[in-house]
Amino acid sequence: MGSRVIDAPSRKRRVGLLGARGYVGVELLRLVIGHPELELEYVGSRQFAGKRLASELPEAEGLSLAFEDIDAAEAGRRAVDLVFLALPNGLSEPYVEALRANHPDTRLVDLSADHRFNDDWAYGLPEHHRESLRDACAIANPGCYATAAQVALMPLVQDLVVAPSIFGVSGYSGAGTTPSLKNDVDALRDNLMPYALTGHLHEREIGHKLGRPVRFMPHVAAFFRGITLTIDCELANASTAGELEARFRAFYAGERLVSVQAEAPLVRDAVGMNGVSVGGFSCAGTRAVIVATIDNLLKGAATQALQNANLALGLPEFLGIDSPQP
Repeated sequence: MGSRVIDAPSRKRRVGLLGARGYVGVELLRLVIGHPELELEYVGSRQFAGKRLASELPEAEGLSLAFEDIDAAEAGRRAVDLVFLALPNGLSEPYVEALRANHPDTRLVDLSADHRFNDDWAYGLPEHHRESLRDACAIANPGCYATAAQVALMPLVQDLVVAPSIFGVSGYSGAGTTPSLKNDVDALRDNLMPYALTGHLHEREIGHKLGRPVRFMPHVAAFFRGITLTIDCELANASTAGELEARFRAFYAGERLVSVQAEAPLVRDAVGMNGVSVGGFSCAGTRAVIVATIDNLLKGAATQALQNANLALGLPEFLGIDSPQP
């Protein structure tokens, strides 16, 4: 009788996270810690350096890891399967260069805006670019506003006559942890604060990826997290609300992280959810208005980064993402 070959258990994929101080970094840490096939090797945070992860994150209880102050050279010395770059805009390139020089096979997922316009990086919106993300070495995670806007506009992009107008309102977590008027709770109380009303980075990102110009007017409000977008479009052909809803349902059939509904989604219902909700379809001849909501810290950032990491590492796309539907 021949001997029976026993398959060796597959090892977990080792990952590093650089830039864990911010709101997005904390959400991404939670997701990675809870992922059954990922093993967290290191966590970079200059501000928290020396502190145990468990002191800042209850989900890390039982892990011996501590936050570290990791510069680009040190990151280049660490061999892992994938690195999440959750650094502020403009700071990722030295890390990318060091990692590429020393570990060219390491997958990179950049949550900043540094590589969203670079054609050498796959653009990490799986619902529209899934095949290019499978086994990708370098992925640029989309912006939060840009994710929701593209999901809401992609089914209509071929019929747009003029640049759609996008009125956006975000919770103040979107302004990050560095103090500013946009995350000053006192300044925002009973208030709605417009900012960057022309030329916003996400306006350029949305237009670049859709291949059509858009007009984007962002605002920040006194709630902590979540985004709501009201999008006004002029279409080539007249439609009805029912026809528009049916079109979106057909376009996103089978997409686990896109929910299409007749009524307008509410931003409070997006909080803590891993997907995008689209609805509130309204039509008057060739004019169409659509509403989209998203949690800016999850599908707008951390959940999408994990989705992209799964695709890059050859894992099931939704592994570790516990809420399949918004």
